[in-house]
Amino acid sequence: MCVVACLIGGAQAKAGPFELQGRIVGVHDGDTVTLLDADNRRHKIRVDGIDAPELGQAFGKAAKVRLSELVARRNVVATCSKTDRYRREVCLVQVDGVDAGGEMLRHGMAWYFRRYARELSQDRRTQYAFLEEQARITHRGLWAETASIPPWEWRASKKQEHL
Repeated sequence: MCVVACLIGGAQAKAGPFELQGRIVGVHDGDTVTLLDADNRRHKIRVDGIDAPELGQAFGKAAKVRLSELVARRNVVATCSKTDRYRREVCLVQVDGVDAGGEMLRHGMAWYFRRYARELSQDRRTQYAFLEEQARITHRGLWAETASIPPWEWRASKKQEHL
């Protein structure tokens, strides 16, 4: 089974949702971490359902710090639904039963990534929308600024600058 998948993608193909358990050994930004599993394999994980500011954006470094406070050097359970185009596993990340993505939204350190909302359960869609709205209403984190630019718009503007 791995012959074709390993030649194409360099990793074993995984069918349907799968779970990873391990320790977070790296936090790249406000929505991407590295998990080290029991077999000492590293997994680059994109936190599902959120989009945090890029490091070059306002609140980008603060979002990375907040995610680090939540998960760095901690054991987590990652329930993964797919692999994205950057070969990151897209996962619900939980530490001690707490949803790291939800906490990032609660603290105003990420946007609810509605573009991929259909991939989330109805409960998570409702919860994430509520958490983002509460952070916005109370001006927490990036919502303290009146003109916060969502990361997907910021990335698009950077692409335009390079054309």
